[in-house]
Amino acid sequence: MPRFTTVDWKTLERVFFAAGFRFDRQEVSHRSYVKDGIARPVVIPTYREIPVFIIRNNLKTAGISREDYFRFLDECR
Repeated sequence: MPRFTTVDWKTLERVFFAAGFRFDRQEVSHRSYVKDGIARPVVIPTYREIPVFIIRNNLKTAGISREDYFRFLDECR
C-alpha cells in the first residue's frame, strides 16, 4: 500500500469531488465541502502542500477508506 504524501489542495479537492462531495463555501483560505449523509463538512485549506495529518483527518471525517483515497487519487492524476 502506498504511503500518504503531501498533495496540493486542487488535487485533494478532485479526490473529494470523485467521492461525491460538492463545494459549499469558502472563508478566506479554507474551502468547505459537503455530502448528504456526512454530518460535518470537510475543510480543505488552499495550501500548496496539504500536510498528511489534514488529509487523514478529512478522510476520517468523510468516511473514506485508505484504499478508496488512493483509488480516487489515481483517477484524478
